[in-house]
Amino acid sequence: MNPEKIGQFIKEIRVKNNLTQKDLADKYNVTYQAVSKWENGKNLPDILLIRQMAKDFNINVEDILDGSVAKKRIYKKLLIPFIIILLIIISIFVINHINNDGFNTSSVSSMCSDFDVNGMITYDKNKSSIFISKVNYNGCEDNVIYKRIECNLFEDNILIKSCIFKENTTLKEYLNEVSFYIDNYEQVCKNYDNNTIKLNIKAIKDDGTTKNYEIPLNLESNCN
Repeated sequence: MNPEKIGQFIKEIRVKNNLTQKDLADKYNVTYQAVSKWENGKNLPDILLIRQMAKDFNINVEDILDGSVAKKRIYKKLLIPFIIILLIIISIFVINHINNDGFNTSSVSSMCSDFDVNGMITYDKNKSSIFISKVNYNGCEDNVIYKRIECNLFEDNILIKSCIFKENTTLKEYLNEVSFYIDNYEQVCKNYDNNTIKLNIKAIKDDGTTKNYEIPLNLESNCN
């Protein structure tokens, strides 16, 4: 058990949740000097406080004592959404392949260098569906903790789908949980033009300033 590593981890938790040392001290009825000693590795909270921190910040006691979130737990947390997404893709493929002779698929990609978007469109002469499985941010502000982040998918400024919003998070962490699945998007197949479908991300800072990201999507599809 490494006190300095544990202290650094406690500091990361505090900063991530927009708490000052005094805020954390008041929360657990200790002095801010005690919190400072924790974070500098000069002292450690007692086990009851560690257990309460784990409960309050939705982490494991072992994570605090190890000074990091175990990779196995991260993989386990991400495994279930991944399996669900995979099953959706397989279901789309099987159902459409069996029922529609004219079924086609094509990829969805970003037309903005600051973002990578992975997804696909499935379509035939009766309908089309849009599935976006992953959005990554490549810019330089991914460490900023925003008060609130939300995103919406538009076509020609008409809202198609909204995703969940999240508070007190970085853009990178938020996008790890973002995905879209729009079934029966069109009753008849159509051609998609570049710049008609866009992903809009709104990130609001503590001071009320807003950062808007507009990501045009390239959906390469043609109906035969």
